[in-house]
Amino acid sequence: MKRIVEIVPARAGWYARWQLTPDATRCYPVSLWALVEEPDGSGREVVGMDCIGQWPGADDNEAGGDFVRYLYQTPDSGVPADADATPLGALRDDGPRLQPMTAP
Repeated sequence: MKRIVEIVPARAGWYARWQLTPDATRCYPVSLWALVEEPDGSGREVVGMDCIGQWPGADDNEAGGDFVRYLYQTPDSGVPADADATPLGALRDDGPRLQPMTAP
């Protein structure tokens, strides 16, 4: 099981894009970045957790969604066309769950 080494807030403009169907994607703002490492310390990676508590490799991500990529869009250029317009408080009533990732 990987362990979280450090967590930092994400700057405005970062989004996580998820593929919901072959022709539909959805972007959610990234809330934080987490540096995670292998149990033996041999490898590290940075993952972003989006505003609804999803990150690549999480067991409880939105059903049917596959992570595509992170993207950055300057705040003055607006949001991506496929950005979710749901108010953040209505997305998950149990809030985001940050847990250590398991190795694939």
